[in-house]
Amino acid sequence: MVAVTNLPLGSIDAVRPVFLIVMGIFLMVIAWRVSRVSDVWTGRMIVAGSLLLGFGYAFLLPLYQAGVIESYSPRGHYQSGPASAVGWHAVKILAMNGGWLLFGIGLAMHAKLFNAPAPRPALNPLTRTSHESVA
Repeated sequence: MVAVTNLPLGSIDAVRPVFLIVMGIFLMVIAWRVSRVSDVWTGRMIVAGSLLLGFGYAFLLPLYQAGVIESYSPRGHYQSGPASAVGWHAVKILAMNGGWLLFGIGLAMHAKLFNAPAPRPALNPLTRTSHESVA
């Protein structure tokens, strides 16, 4: 017998995976647009971070919400096995944290937060000559 849940289409639980997918795609599009007007390595950092975040938001998190990927449990009760759950948890942690790290560093580089300030111009010290004017 198949268990059917009464999940209305307008509920938060039904809309959350759609929101995550749209957010992941939107993040990748915005990052692509920002990277077109930035330096080479800055753009690469932004795009790499957004691809990791897009993978996490558009693929991994909706599969967790749907129950396709078994989530990590500290109790150790798994249906398919602990190796699969811990492996997917590690993929999720690396994708999301690495994505935010690369995306944030790329945006900071785009905003030129890591540039060193321009050096101050050297002040010309007053030079004293060996002779003095009498006038």
